[in-house]
Amino acid sequence: MKKIQIDIVSDIACPWCAIGYARLELAMEQLGPEYEFTVQWHAFELDPTHNGKSEPILQALVKKYGGSEEEMRANQSQMITVAKDLGLNFDKLQERLTCNTFDAHRLVKWAGDQGQQTAMKQELFETYFGKAMNVSDQNVLLGCVETLGLDPTKAKQVLESDQYTAAVREDEATYHKAGVTSVPAYIINSKYLISGAQEPNILVQALQDISAESD
Repeated sequence: MKKIQIDIVSDIACPWCAIGYARLELAMEQLGPEYEFTVQWHAFELDPTHNGKSEPILQALVKKYGGSEEEMRANQSQMITVAKDLGLNFDKLQERLTCNTFDAHRLVKWAGDQGQQTAMKQELFETYFGKAMNVSDQNVLLGCVETLGLDPTKAKQVLESDQYTAAVREDEATYHKAGVTSVPAYIINSKYLISGAQEPNILVQALQDISAESD
């Protein structure tokens, strides 16, 4: 059994991070019983200065990248198609508002201590891209907790304290220092970097090559 550790640097507000993980899952399935994968999620904020004031996503993207709202809508529509083919719910991708994701990242850390890190990340993706709900709102976050069957009372205590704040900040500092400027980013076996939401076949080849090099 070949063991591969995958550290995923991503943001909850990043659609390509959700698409990238769905593609990674397909790659891991394809590699099948020969490989044992360990996945760990790490925090990255696309907009760490977000002050909690929400605005429509298409307007925000035009401000950030330029172009027109029609171009942004076309890009988002293409993303919805890609996501649908992977079984992801991106129904409200164009209707969502910008939001701060810091508390959501803290919740992912908390869920990780209970073996539910990936499930929490996926639930947050679905809540934001599929339902256009505000993943900085405490009630929305607690709804995600309940959906996964975790304890909302304990989660509320986390959100109302500074628990996991240092862990999220440490992630951000570590990967910024390592040169990660866009997400998703995959660090394989603490050594090799794969950037972007690569297609499954590319990931399969890369993981096989890295595994062979590590032998």
